[in-house]
Amino acid sequence: MSLFWRIFVLDAVGLAVAAALLLGPVTVSTPVLPGEVLVVVAGLAALLAVDAVVLRVGLAPLGRLGRAMADADLLHPGARAVVSGPVETAELITTYNAMLDRLEAERAASAAGALSAQERERHRIARELHDEVGQTLTAVLLQLKRVADLAPKDLREELGQAQEATRAGLDEIRRIARRLRPGVLDELGLLSALRSLAAEFTTHGLTVRHDLRAGLPPLTEETELVLYRVAQEALTNTARHSGADRAELRLRPAADGVELLVRDNGTGLGAQTGEGAGIRGMRERALLVGAALTVSSRADGSGGGTDVRLRATAGTAPAAREAAAQASPGGLR
Repeated sequence: MSLFWRIFVLDAVGLAVAAALLLGPVTVSTPVLPGEVLVVVAGLAALLAVDAVVLRVGLAPLGRLGRAMADADLLHPGARAVVSGPVETAELITTYNAMLDRLEAERAASAAGALSAQERERHRIARELHDEVGQTLTAVLLQLKRVADLAPKDLREELGQAQEATRAGLDEIRRIARRLRPGVLDELGLLSALRSLAAEFTTHGLTVRHDLRAGLPPLTEETELVLYRVAQEALTNTARHSGADRAELRLRPAADGVELLVRDNGTGLGAQTGEGAGIRGMRERALLVGAALTVSSRADGSGGGTDVRLRATAGTAPAAREAAAQASPGGLR
């Protein structure tokens, strides 16, 4: 029964009962007697109490819907309001849940397209850095060597310093290109790419141990790229913000796929409210392949720190991949 008819029927019954009583045993005289006042007040209180109960029960689903709307976050999909209550309220909750379904699908498609475009741009910049800037610096390095061989002895030391600076710049360009587009991921696979990533971050006072299990189930290219990017972002956050001197990178088979864990011994999340751009970016990537990402601080007596855990399923990626392919031809490569 709808909320309108509940209230209408309740009021009609209350008024009918009151009219029947007034036409029967209950009378109101002039002046009003104390007993008559008591009967009228008691009847009014009973009617108001029943009205309050009906409204409280009927409007409770709207309160739950309001809380669900306040807590809704498209980066944490799947939460839906329980459909209950009168017809109007149930229809409203059903419409809201359908709207969330549509928004999550649209967000997944737009995120897939954006991340696909981002990866293509990373690939283009990495290729230009390697092919254009890298070759130019290599030519400069060779030219400096020829000049140093012909230069007087008093200039050779300065030319040697210029060579070292050029060589350092060339190494930095190559490092940036590798981070923009992990060629080892395409050439040697996920495990080799993660080992290379751990070795890259084992600098500047941070030691990264890795435990990368063989025998992983077959993963799509999108899933492998998401696993690599999440590990890269988690280690970047560790190096920049955690104050840790040790980190651990794990990748193991799970019940229905794989589990990636990046753990450090830093300060943890502390009293941080909200999530930064790095964590939100990891969640965006996880949603792209239907993976579940959790970020938590540890308080297990092991020195604190942060755990970044990603669980991805094996097999084909969800419909977001097809949406990305339609939004931007080529998809994530």
